[in-house]
Amino acid sequence: MSLFKARDWWSTVLGENEEFDQGCLCVADVDNSGSGQDKIIVGSYMGYLRIFSPHPVKPGDGAQVEDLLLEVQLKEPILQVEVGKFVSGTEGLHLAVLHCRKLCVYAVSGTLGNVEHGNQYQIKLMYEHNLQRTACNMTYGPFGGVKGRDLICIQSMDGMLMLFEQESYAFGRFLPGFLLPGPLTYSSRTDSFITVSSCQQVESYKYQVLAFATDADERQETEQQKLSSGKRLAVDWVLNIGEQALDICVVSFNQAVSSVFVLGERNFFCLKDNGQIRFMKKLDYSPSCFIPYCSVKEGTINTLIGNHSKILNVYQDVTLKWATQLPHVPVSVKVASLQDLKGVIVTLSDDGHLQCSYLGTDPSIFQAPKVDSREINYEEYDAEMKELQKIIKEATTAQDILPQSEKHKDVIVTAEVSPELDAESQAIDSEVKAEAVPSVTVKITIQSRVAAQKPNLTVCVQAPLAVTCDQFILDDLEQDSLETVVVSVFLKGNCSPSELEGNCLLSYNIPTELNPEGRPKVAQCDFKLPLRLICSPAQPSKAAKHKLTIDTNKPPISFLTLFPDFVDPSDDDQANVLGFQFLAGSKTTLLASKTSQRYRIQSDHLEDLWLITKELTLRLEEHFKKQNCKDFACTFSGSIPLQEYFELIDQHFELRLNAEKFQELLSERAVQFRAIERRLLTRFKDKTPAPLQHLDTLLEGTFREVIALADAAEANQANVFQAFTKLKSATHLVIMLLSLWQKLSTDQVAILEATFLPLAEDSQELGWEETVDAAISYLLRTCLSKSSKEQALTVSSQLCMPKDTSRLKKNITLFCDRLAKGGRLSLGTDSATQQAAVVPGGCVPIPESELEERTVVPGSTAAGPTHRQMAKQKSKP
Repeated sequence: MSLFKARDWWSTVLGENEEFDQGCLCVADVDNSGSGQDKIIVGSYMGYLRIFSPHPVKPGDGAQVEDLLLEVQLKEPILQVEVGKFVSGTEGLHLAVLHCRKLCVYAVSGTLGNVEHGNQYQIKLMYEHNLQRTACNMTYGPFGGVKGRDLICIQSMDGMLMLFEQESYAFGRFLPGFLLPGPLTYSSRTDSFITVSSCQQVESYKYQVLAFATDADERQETEQQKLSSGKRLAVDWVLNIGEQALDICVVSFNQAVSSVFVLGERNFFCLKDNGQIRFMKKLDYSPSCFIPYCSVKEGTINTLIGNHSKILNVYQDVTLKWATQLPHVPVSVKVASLQDLKGVIVTLSDDGHLQCSYLGTDPSIFQAPKVDSREINYEEYDAEMKELQKIIKEATTAQDILPQSEKHKDVIVTAEVSPELDAESQAIDSEVKAEAVPSVTVKITIQSRVAAQKPNLTVCVQAPLAVTCDQFILDDLEQDSLETVVVSVFLKGNCSPSELEGNCLLSYNIPTELNPEGRPKVAQCDFKLPLRLICSPAQPSKAAKHKLTIDTNKPPISFLTLFPDFVDPSDDDQANVLGFQFLAGSKTTLLASKTSQRYRIQSDHLEDLWLITKELTLRLEEHFKKQNCKDFACTFSGSIPLQEYFELIDQHFELRLNAEKFQELLSERAVQFRAIERRLLTRFKDKTPAPLQHLDTLLEGTFREVIALADAAEANQANVFQAFTKLKSATHLVIMLLSLWQKLSTDQVAILEATFLPLAEDSQELGWEETVDAAISYLLRTCLSKSSKEQALTVSSQLCMPKDTSRLKKNITLFCDRLAKGGRLSLGTDSATQQAAVVPGGCVPIPESELEERTVVPGSTAAGPTHRQMAKQKSKP
């Protein structure tokens, strides 16, 4: 914020609900009084024309009645007002008013009043021009070097420059390559028009070139007449500034130096007459208007730049000399001489705040009171410091550091999942190829203890699961109110999800005295979906490709007790064996050993083992927790199925490679399609018809190839999503087996999940393979490193798609081997404190050296089986 504020000299508010813009303000001695005092001319989009002559009794006074010289309502909106020598036969100043379809030139005159009402002012229409095209802006000047008069150039919305020699229309020219109109000005030193095109470049056109170019109104003439009447419009010089321009101005305070100032969206440029950059200034704010004016220092130019933060900055070339605060955002700024006061800053806002101000400060009348000197009591200060430190320590060590009022939540969100599936399924547009796709109802309750505004509820489930409606815009919640929302969840995609969990998120605002709009807050809750939603009971299968064995320290529990929702109580055969048929997967069988404390899970697909294994461990823990058994534990002593896991990684990576190929082919065909289009357009524009030479056939064939490639890429993207979902399920399974195998703590499991599951969604720019490879490489260099030499290794900071998965698979195998040899996961880098632990079973790593090749994993056989042999071993219940 500015240290100083602009001193209000005179101000007023123009009309009600009127709009103003950059060209609506002008200052000049429009009534030719000869006193040297400027008048303020303001036009509005509502058609009101006002002329002011401020005469405040003291600085800061508002507008008086006599300050308004003239107010008249014209029939059309006023786009721009300018003052110049627009009438032939006289060098007096006249007022030009630009409307959308009309240009009017008025004479402003005053009559000496004989009564206390003062002088009477009126305007007289000298001439007007009806425009054939919609106008955008205008500029004026002595075009062609004429003396004693000003000509007018109007730029239309379709890129035509219309030039008027006072009462008569001269000619019109179209700007080449025109798309949208930009700011326009005239340089009398070079006799050229300067504008900024939609190509974000400053362009200069000589007046003589415009005059001798082909007339825009003669485009219907024959070719011979065109060649004899004019030539093509050519640009004098071009400068690319790389951004759109807000305004452009030409100043020439010294006859030897002329500058072109361009105000961009983020930069301020000063150019020479030939288009070379004299200097530029990068702005750290969004500008709204500017005006250069004469500097007291020779060779420099001062510039006023207003911005959208209500700040007016004063620059001397590129040096910021002053910054002042305005009460509004200016859309136009001028410098005027009013009432013998030179250099008055006149600003206009878009809603009609007109202000005349000056720079400076007022003397401060505040004097600080004298402080009574007294001796410092150090003992008292020490006691107060100790008390404060005690309070800080208690606040930082307490588990709940929130204030007492925050302990009770303002809004509580709870979600209740129905224990039974819906009698009538609510599944919509499901891709599952099954006879019936079940759904389950989730009842969400919102309890508000305070008044809450703008509550928005979002229900999120992990794809391929879906909800019937995921967004709810609720009415404002009253105090102690209760709101209920009911949704249904079902399986939409043709693959099994990796998680059966959902989340409800409620955003709302709590109004306060200082903030009536309310402070934004969020309340959320999680819910767990039933396993019956994605699978159904089925006949157990004896044969399966993938098998896992989970060991426990308690006798096996009957499935009639663990899975009452999947078994028939009258069927005793299901006490030790149970089958699950996934809606979008294979059949999975769960067996309980009769003689040992083991459970076996088997299936034809590795990813289908995950949800059943997780459900089994959760139900076992819940069962023994109800019996107050605190020493229950699950372990895993088999081999980690890395080989099968690597196959899923390869499948996912291959689909990503296919996506890249499809993208390259689509890019090539698109380039070919555009090239054929250009050839065809050239043939169609040619005045002499020429054969197409089968270009139309080639265009149709290329179009069909583009459509076919787009369909193939879309199908491949769906396959990538399914492969990534399967990979996430298998990754969850591997993480669970590693945690059971090494008996990892909760913090170590969290590090595992962050390492192997860093992405919620997969993409071509940032994929799972490169992200996981970087995370595992970091752990191998830090907490799992074997020597300081490994810690010194550096890894590239850029994540890019690898050529293959060999490095990733090697790092995963080495990661499991380091865990088997006693490595422990932590966020520290000290590996010297790692203690070796004897662990049953394990996986054999890829040898890093001859010495490591002879090393035997603790708990494995003395012969040291290879990794392939370890992967093929199947444990028995």
